[in-house]
Amino acid sequence: MNKRRTLFLIAGVIIAFIIWNLELTGLSVAGRKTFSLTIMTVIFWAAKVADPAYISALFLMLLLIFKIAPAEEVLSLWTTQTVYLVIGAYLIAAAVDSSGLGERIAYKFILKFVDSFRSIIYSIFALTFLLSLIIPHPWPRAFIIMSVMAVIIENAGITETDAAKIGFTVFAASIPISMIFLTGESTLNIMALQLSGIELSWGGWFLQMGAPAMLAAILTMFLILKLFKPEEEIELNKKAIGRKLLDLGRMSEEEQKTVFWLIVAVVLWMTDSFHGVKLGWITLTVAVMMSLPFTGDILKAEDWNKVPIKVLIFLTAAVAIGKVGSLTGMNQWVAGVILPEQAPQHLLYFALLTAAISMILHMFLGSVIAVMGIAIPAFLIFAKHIGLNPLVPTLFVYTAIGTHYLLPFHHLNILVGMGKDNGNYTEKSVIKLGIPLTLVTIIVIIFEYFWWQFTGLL
Repeated sequence: MNKRRTLFLIAGVIIAFIIWNLELTGLSVAGRKTFSLTIMTVIFWAAKVADPAYISALFLMLLLIFKIAPAEEVLSLWTTQTVYLVIGAYLIAAAVDSSGLGERIAYKFILKFVDSFRSIIYSIFALTFLLSLIIPHPWPRAFIIMSVMAVIIENAGITETDAAKIGFTVFAASIPISMIFLTGESTLNIMALQLSGIELSWGGWFLQMGAPAMLAAILTMFLILKLFKPEEEIELNKKAIGRKLLDLGRMSEEEQKTVFWLIVAVVLWMTDSFHGVKLGWITLTVAVMMSLPFTGDILKAEDWNKVPIKVLIFLTAAVAIGKVGSLTGMNQWVAGVILPEQAPQHLLYFALLTAAISMILHMFLGSVIAVMGIAIPAFLIFAKHIGLNPLVPTLFVYTAIGTHYLLPFHHLNILVGMGKDNGNYTEKSVIKLGIPLTLVTIIVIIFEYFWWQFTGLL
């Protein structure tokens, strides 16, 4: 593995050096330097030369060291709400977890609705949807649900093979459902809007993306039920689950305060178009209120350790690719190279072309965030002369790469669930779902074309 990583390290540096010194027609010197560092970074990400955060930090520092763009452009993410929404999301998730509220909700749901393998799959999607309203990041949600599924797996004596199918479902469900609500994915959803240059309220996002994302979730669920059948039927001992719920006792003061602040957060998120306060400021403020005496005392000093700085660095680099690429002319040049000279006049053809090119880029580049940083600015330029709302190409690209994957590294939600300590599934399961998921993505893109005509976006 070290030899492979070293080979890709050397290859990435050599390719970057060659591009750095090439004369590329129509591309400025700053654009060429940005392109060389971007290609090197994407190679390093795809080949896992090091942890993505270290690679991202290298990209950011090289942009600054070589003075390709000013610091305020390279590190622009930190002046937006996105970072503070992510921080607040992880802190709120920590409060839901440590207070025991997430576990209590899940146990009550299971006691009422779960009695077979099929109902477990249904419950995973339903719980993911429910928790997406109150925990604004898919990873903490998935791990909370996974901890409850672990109790079911142990309680029902589920085989290791069937347990892996359940674990995979937890993380696969997190992808389409995260796109239903703007706060369901506090990273990618907000980043998509940021790249589009258009501000959209919580309700506006739900209007445009709620129905397509729900369709993607339903189709994904039926695919899982079709492809991953249980080896044997499950017999759940609900008395044992009931005892787990009893062990939690009555709702604690911490849980009650958590419920209160979650209600406040959800109401403020839903009404952002009325009060005008950005979601990031609301989310972090609610998290802080959960830490103060009297109003909370739920979050402690150690809960800051649950905020992953590596995710924030990775996000900063991904946004910098789009930001600096636009500033130096790289995005315009890439659009001219990879896209046809003219966008199709028929918008359904435009949608399918956008999806196809985005998915192909995603298969090679791997990272959803990296592809968004390159593809969205390129398609915005591509679509400009036909007068489309910038949200249209942005959301077509995001849907194509955000709902589709073939291998674990194609989506971080899938990658973080790999292994025995997490979802217990392997690459084989990911490929098995990923291949037919290609058709699901195309169906959702076509649905979006008709849906946005109905909503007035198209």
